[in-house]
Amino acid sequence: MAAITDIAELEAIYGEPAQAAIIKVTDHITPTYRRFIEASPFMALATVGPQGLDCSPRGDRGNVVTCVDNKTLMLPDRRGNNRMDCLRNIISDPRISLMFLVPGSNTVLRVNGRAIVTADKDICARFETEGKLPRSVIAIDVQEVYFQCARAVMRADLWNPEAHVDAKTLPTPGEMLSDASGGKVSSTDYDSNWPQRAAKTLW
Repeated sequence: MAAITDIAELEAIYGEPAQAAIIKVTDHITPTYRRFIEASPFMALATVGPQGLDCSPRGDRGNVVTCVDNKTLMLPDRRGNNRMDCLRNIISDPRISLMFLVPGSNTVLRVNGRAIVTADKDICARFETEGKLPRSVIAIDVQEVYFQCARAVMRADLWNPEAHVDAKTLPTPGEMLSDASGGKVSSTDYDSNWPQRAAKTLW
């Protein structure tokens, strides 16, 4: 397989970006970008560190992040698997990228910036849910914001219920864990215990 290794060769294939693709980029959260972000309950969080890359799903009740001002976002770190992949990366390398989705909208919004991790008690207290606090909060200094055109979500037909895959046809988390561990974990035990465990540790 021949690889493209020269930027000029790549540009010769794709040509110049349209004007809209350039002027939509801002260095802050505009009022309309804020409206979209505050409507988003889900995003993908990408980080980079000495051990490599990480892309983590993040979701929350209502808005997944809080817009503090037009340059600052805050993301509470809710309960998870305690791998801390993205948190470790941020401590080593503050570069961060966010991709927001809003159910029903084909538009995607992207934010690039730099982040810190804080366990400040007053900040964590802002994100109390059902009597539980996040153990840390990711504070993001926004450097670049822009929307992504709708083609990818349209091609995926993401929000069309008729195109949704029947979950029963997919491998369960327990089956994937058993396969990855060479059978060290029982898929039946993991799957049967998961709903109760998730309900107790959602926040």
